[in-house]
Amino acid sequence: MRKVFLVFALICANQFVSAQEIGVRFGDVAGGDVAVDGVFSLGKFSRVHADVSFGNGGVGIDALWDFLYKPVDGESLKWYVGAGPSVDINDNFLLGASGEIGLEYRFQEAPIAIGLDWRPTLWIVEETDFHAGGFGLNVRYVF
Repeated sequence: MRKVFLVFALICANQFVSAQEIGVRFGDVAGGDVAVDGVFSLGKFSRVHADVSFGNGGVGIDALWDFLYKPVDGESLKWYVGAGPSVDINDNFLLGASGEIGLEYRFQEAPIAIGLDWRPTLWIVEETDFHAGGFGLNVRYVF
């Protein structure tokens, strides 16, 4: 089972090559405190926000569909809400569902986006647990 999800992690990491935004996420993520962070646009008001983290002896993967992504002031400041699966492959295997709500500022002068979000997770497989921590800072390069 772990090998299947490690292959999935490598496929997800390969998808970061075609991301519209790529960077790092600092904070509480599945599998560690720092993750490679990518955003894949699905249209004007939706996107996939994915993270792959390595640390604490394991791999963490989050793939969240931000289904509401609207500007607050023109095009620079946006808020988003989303949900999706989370996987933590460590000494034990955890599978769960995460929610996400956040604010993001995209600089007009430079191709950089900075965001703050909250990502609570309900772990379902192997252990049932609710983790409400999940605060993070995203810094991404916009292609």
